[in-house]
Amino acid sequence: MEAHPIISFDNTAIAFAHKSNKDLKDSHFLFSMMGKPWLVQLGTRLAPWSIKVGLPVKGLIRQTIFKQFVGGETLSETATVAKKLAESNVQVILDYGVEGMEGESAFDHARDEFIRVIEYAATQPNIPFMSIKVTGFARFGLLEKLDALMKASKDNSLILDYNNALQQLSAEEMKEWQKVYDRTKRVCEAAKQQGIGVLVDAEETWIQDPVDALTTLMMDAYNREKVVVYNTIQLYRHDRFAFLKESFQIAEERGFLLGAKLVRGAYMEKERKRAVEKGYESPIQPTKEASDNDYNASVRFCIDNLDRIGLIVASHNEYSNLLATQLLREKGLPLNHPHVHFSQLYGMSDNITYNLAKAGCSVSKYLPFGPIKDVIPYLMRRAQENTSVGGQTGRELSLIQKELKRRKS
Repeated sequence: MEAHPIISFDNTAIAFAHKSNKDLKDSHFLFSMMGKPWLVQLGTRLAPWSIKVGLPVKGLIRQTIFKQFVGGETLSETATVAKKLAESNVQVILDYGVEGMEGESAFDHARDEFIRVIEYAATQPNIPFMSIKVTGFARFGLLEKLDALMKASKDNSLILDYNNALQQLSAEEMKEWQKVYDRTKRVCEAAKQQGIGVLVDAEETWIQDPVDALTTLMMDAYNREKVVVYNTIQLYRHDRFAFLKESFQIAEERGFLLGAKLVRGAYMEKERKRAVEKGYESPIQPTKEASDNDYNASVRFCIDNLDRIGLIVASHNEYSNLLATQLLREKGLPLNHPHVHFSQLYGMSDNITYNLAKAGCSVSKYLPFGPIKDVIPYLMRRAQENTSVGGQTGRELSLIQKELKRRKS
């Protein structure tokens, strides 16, 4: 039996082999800036405003935060980044960074762009997945209405609640929702034909239920022989481990494979604030420890059912990633099992990504692309996240410092 490589997320030589000294120093400067909450607060207000009013800030943004976290403005620009990642056996999840567009023509355009991304990914050797946001082609208000109707339904079954909610829409709204359904179907259809996985992003809790129902219906239609469609499960919500198990039960009953991309979550401050304002129980876990426990229990649950679940461990948490590799080893399964994939955001946690790749895991970077004005919301979230995620910026900085020191000695 061959010895398994020891995975250490402290190995900065492997983590940063792809970066020049200048790249490292640029990243160091950027994360240092992000470590200053007042600066991030100022920047996240000023940057979107500056672009809106046409101030010449694009060059500055492109050279700093955009370069760190985004693959480029166009698909062809991402090819350079993807090629570089491929040299270290790191794959790519492409994310066309459109958010908050409104209007039927904008939604149709987003659908066509998603299909273009799928067709492009199919021509590239190391792009197995792409991600979509249902808010990219559905009106927020319609999702909100459907969600409220689903929550009011008393069936306690995702699909029954969804069907009940649909019956309460007006004829006009029903027509509008049918278009949303058709757009999603067209994207999933293209993905199945081209052999590319589709990861449906999670949204805020007050629009998530219809997104879950829609994604479940797509999995039912397209995940028969292999996993094409994945739902994103945010485990900073206290009800999501139960939801994962319920989703698995639906998959078992209806005879499809479950695609589960596990994340901790991205809307914590917003969620808590809204729960207080509207006087309902916060959907967020009471403590970070509770969130970690549910995340790790979910990893364990998926690996226990790998014959029926396609798992993506989308995490920047070192313990959760190591846990997944340990569980695979305990079961005598290969680290590059076809139903297990690891992923981190481009520009962050290279110590995890590159060390997993070196050990032979199937691992990717989540790589957004799009015009600067369109990816600004994504970039602002990354900046805020790096200020609020306990110690993430500090961890990035200490690893970069360690590597710079190692290169000098």
